[in-house]
Amino acid sequence: MATPHVDPHHRSQDTRQRVLQMAVSLREDRTGGSVDYFLALLQDRLPLWLSILHDLSHRIGKESVSDNLLPIARAGIDYYIDVQSAALPAFTSPNVTVRFRQAIRDNGLGPRTETAPLAAYLAAEQRLGRVRADVDPEASARLLVAGCFHRAYIEMFVGADAGPAREVSAREIVRELRLEPVPQPA
Repeated sequence: MATPHVDPHHRSQDTRQRVLQMAVSLREDRTGGSVDYFLALLQDRLPLWLSILHDLSHRIGKESVSDNLLPIARAGIDYYIDVQSAALPAFTSPNVTVRFRQAIRDNGLGPRTETAPLAAYLAAEQRLGRVRADVDPEASARLLVAGCFHRAYIEMFVGADAGPAREVSAREIVRELRLEPVPQPA
């Protein structure tokens, strides 16, 4: 089944618009502060991150699955480092957190926004026999995103030198998903 092509610029603009709609619902008639900074950063970073994820559809059947996922893991770690550092001070109020959750739902920006293009890519590669038949594309997509999030979290709180370098971490995340079929001996 062919993936419909959506213009990346249009997708990015749509994402920015949804973040802006979310921002309006969170403002509480005040300007400035950590919530506004977080939303501005999200408006800047989320469209690029989603565009990188959606661009995987152009890599189906090309190079190796691991080689295609490595730049995704690198970009994911970078994205989460940027966004998490701004999110923490923004969510000190339970009221803001509850309103943010509702705004995310109302604007269709939940976790599936990130995992759906990854899962679609993995499912397409699976149909081509380039991802093991026993792999769950949805779960694997969530694990890749979770690995990136965790690496960013550790760097933010403990420091960049507390674990492997970002590049090494990205390679480990992709490798340990163990997606590709094991070659059978001849």
